[in-house]
Parts: sequence; structure tokens; C-alpha cells
Amino acid sequence: MGNWIINNGLSALILVVWMGINIFLFVYFYLFYDLGERFYYTRHILGAALAWARAPAAVLNFNCLLILLPVCRNLLSLLRGSFMCCGRSMRKQLDKNLTFHKLVAYMIGLMTAVHTVAHLLNMEWFNKSRRGEYDELSTALSSLGDGGDDDDDDHETYLNPIRSTNTTPTHVVFTTIAGVTGVIITLALILIITSSMEVIRRSYFEVFWYTHHLFIIFFAGLVIHGAGRIVRSQTVTDPPHNYSFCKDRVEDWGKIKECPIPQFAGGFPQTWMWVIGPMILYLCERILRFIRYMQTVRYRKIVIRPSKVLELQLVKAGFKMEVGQYVFLNCPSISQLEWHPFTMTSAPEEDFFSVHIRSVGDWTQQLISMVEQLPEGAQGPKMAVDGPFGTASEDVFDYEVSMLVGAGIGVTPFASILKSIWYKFKESNPKLRTRKIYFYWLCRETHAFEWFADLLQVLEKEMEERGMGNFLTYKLFLTGWDYSHTAHVMVHFDEDKDVVTGLKQKTHYGRPNWDREFEQIAKENPTSVVGTFLCGPEALAKTLEKKCIKYSDVDPRKIKFYFNKENF
Repeated sequence: MGNWIINNGLSALILVVWMGINIFLFVYFYLFYDLGERFYYTRHILGAALAWARAPAAVLNFNCLLILLPVCRNLLSLLRGSFMCCGRSMRKQLDKNLTFHKLVAYMIGLMTAVHTVAHLLNMEWFNKSRRGEYDELSTALSSLGDGGDDDDDDHETYLNPIRSTNTTPTHVVFTTIAGVTGVIITLALILIITSSMEVIRRSYFEVFWYTHHLFIIFFAGLVIHGAGRIVRSQTVTDPPHNYSFCKDRVEDWGKIKECPIPQFAGGFPQTWMWVIGPMILYLCERILRFIRYMQTVRYRKIVIRPSKVLELQLVKAGFKMEVGQYVFLNCPSISQLEWHPFTMTSAPEEDFFSVHIRSVGDWTQQLISMVEQLPEGAQGPKMAVDGPFGTASEDVFDYEVSMLVGAGIGVTPFASILKSIWYKFKESNPKLRTRKIYFYWLCRETHAFEWFADLLQVLEKEMEERGMGNFLTYKLFLTGWDYSHTAHVMVHFDEDKDVVTGLKQKTHYGRPNWDREFEQIAKENPTSVVGTFLCGPEALAKTLEKKCIKYSDVDPRKIKFYFNKENF
């Protein structure tokens, strides 16, 4: 438990606080509508469905306030910079922004379902009450306001929004502000959530991208939704209408002083007050992105690497980066709306920034095809860049020992880190706190190693010349191979250099034994704080996180592993 708290304690606390606020809002507003005196007559018609509709609405307001904040990338980068003076646990929370975004979205989806079902029941109870299928009091309440001035709805005395026995609930849903906006909001939310599933996001990213922008319609409908004021409560009159005395004297309403005709009004819309702040922040975010979109980006170099990997070296005025950061790229020739994240593989010390792009979808395939057709020495297609944005890898030099794990193209943030290390050694940078790095790269095919092996060869040579051969320990794992490759390796097994990479360190075949690796690191660094950084699949993330917990020591004087994962 102590080890778990080290790695997840603050995250758990934040989730508990978030869930606690949700529960508080739900219970508070449920009791407010279920026990409030001014809703007595409304409850008489609707029963518990009134509270079941309004309590989720309060939770929805709170979560709609939160949903945009985790995707304000520039805001998060600003906060990450301001937290540099704070503990690493606080900064780690910012790297879980998309996880929190998804949790909030799930809560919005759940509360929308409850809110919608409850209001559908409310419409049915209103309809039956209007048709006189309930008791005398319900019928009288539903008849209030008949013959009133339809042009002045806010000051009518009606309680039941179904104003005629010939009106159906469907008619009310599709002709009132609350009904129409409710349908639009719900449809938009269904499309947003369903298109966000992993299988769609991976295989049909464009579908995910475009449907996610229905959030504009969602928030517009959300702000207007409350203006319908479909839920009405009793207002104060002079003389006052005492429901406890008058509820059984319907025939005396308006005839005796103690029982004036009860007055009803819709509540003041409140949703806009919850969401206006985040909406303004997000608008500023989009304006900043547009400004960056308009800035000129030049190509310094374009290289087609093995395994269909495209390397772009770009130059942009005023661009400054840190290790492990990422940018969003937009190619108007392919789509003016689509932006895709790519980790930078260059070092801050270089006068350009580079990205390595693997062909994994329609957008990347089109970009690589366009580049392949360019004449030699020509500039590539117009490219817009938004960023850079911070990630967990920024903190790699804050640890005295770092463990870097990359899977496939997930090695890209560590290319930036290793290049930066090379520059720091070259310049004899005294501020380098890190004294040991363990690097693991897992790949399915041999070609993927080729573009990165050059960098490792340079680092290997540099460390030897400086007598720091133990500074960097790296292990490359090939997780897929065929018989011909195996035979080739067996023939050249005794050679000094690896037949796959040309490095002195031989390539390992199969997957790492993580227990053995963690035990070895713990043995070599018994009193160190080890930062474990991963850019790779979720399954590997779960494994490494468990190992970090397992091999951390509760004793503050002994080794601790802190898990960090790249999120886009």
C-alpha cells in the first residue's frame, strides 16, 4: 500500500475529491427538489422523477465546466511550467489530462442518460395529469393558466407545460426551447462518445476528429437549454398561498383569502454561469492556435527512413523546445482542420526541430505519398505547427537515474533526450543531474532500428572517449523475426558488433523479463530515485506501473520508482 501511495496517492486524492463533489451536488439538489416547499405542487404531479431530473442537471453543470480544461494544451503547458518549483507528483497529474477528460465525459454521459429518462417520464406524467387521469388536485394544477396571454409565458400561472389535452408530449419536446435543445445536445453527445471508442479512433481518426467538433453544437445547446424554464416552482404571492392548507380546497382557490390562485415561474437559467469561463479559455486557446497556424514553417531537410518512417526537419521563427515535448502538425493540402500530435526527436540545442512520422493512417499515408513525389531538393507541402507542449519526459533530467522504455515509433521522445545528453556531454554541462540512464527499445521488425542506430553509435563512441561507458545502458529487443533472419544471426553470432544494428550491444530476441530488469536496476542503485518513462501501448504501461510499485521501497532512504507515461 505504501508503494502504491508513492506512485498514485495524489491521483487517487484528486479522483476522490472530484467524485465527492459530484456526489455532494447530486444529493444536495436531489433533496432540494424532493423536500423543497415551493416544489410541492410540482412533485404532486411528477413524483420522484422531478428530483431525478434536476439532480443530474447539477452534476452535468459541474462536469461541463471541467470537460474543456484538460484539452486546453497551452494552459496545461503554462501550468506545467509554473509547477517546476513544485513536486514531481503535482506535475504528473497534468500528464493524465486525457484520462481525466475521459472520466468527466463518462460522467456527463451517465448523467445525461438519467436526466433524459427522468424528463421523458415527467412529460408522460404531465400528459396524464393534463388529461385528468390523476386526482382532482393534479387536474386543477394542470389547468392553471388556461386562457392566459400566450405572449407573456414567464408571467403566466401555469405549472404544466402541456397546455392542451390535444397536445402530445412529442409535440412539446419538438416545439419548446428545452425540448429541441435537449434532443440536439443528446444526439451530439451520443455521436461524440461513440466515435471516441478506441477502435474508431485508431482506425478512422478522421471520424473521431470531425464528430468531436460537435462539442460546439453541444455547448451552444447547453447554454440555451435552460432558457426554456420547463421546470416551474411556486412563487410567493400576497396574500401567500399555503399549500398545506389549500391542497385539499381546490374549489376555493381564488375565492377565499387564505387560498389565492398559486403562481408559478421557471427557474433562472444557470448553466451558462458554469461554462462561460472554460468556454472563454478554450476560445483563447483556439485563437492562439490560429495565430500559430498562420506562422511560416520552413523545411530544413526531408528524409524517408526505412519502415516507411518520414523524418521532417523544420524551422520556425521564435520556436523553443525542451526534451520530450510534442507538437501538432497540420497540412492544409490534406485537410485544413485535422491536427495530429508528434513527439519531437530533435534536441533543444539544435537550430531546428524534427519529427519522425510512421505511416499508420490516411493522413500520414497521404503526407508520405506527397513527399515521395517531390523533386529532389524541393520544399515540402505547406505545414502548420502548434506547440510545443509539455509531457512527462520533460522531467527526465530531474531524476538521478532514468529508465526509458520505448515501443516501436514510441522511441521518438527518447531520441530527443539522448541527443540532448550528447550535447550536454559535448559542452561539459555542469547542470546535468542525471548520472545513469537505462534505455529499452522494443520493436517488431529489424528495419525500425536502422534510423535510430546511428544516434546510439555516436553516443556509444562519445561515452567511451569520456570514460563514461557506464552512463548509458541500452537494450534493444526484437519481438518479431523469421527463420532466415535467425539463421543469419546464428552465422554472425561471434562478431564484435550486432548484425542488426551495428552496435556493440547485441540485440535481444523476445520480450524483456521486467522483473529481472527492475531487480538489476534496484541492485545497482539501492538508494536512488528512478524515473521510469514509457512511450508505448497501454498494456505495457500497466505492466511497468505494477513493477514500479512492486520494486519501490517504503523506506525513504532506499530506492523508489516513479512511473511516467506519454499521453497525447
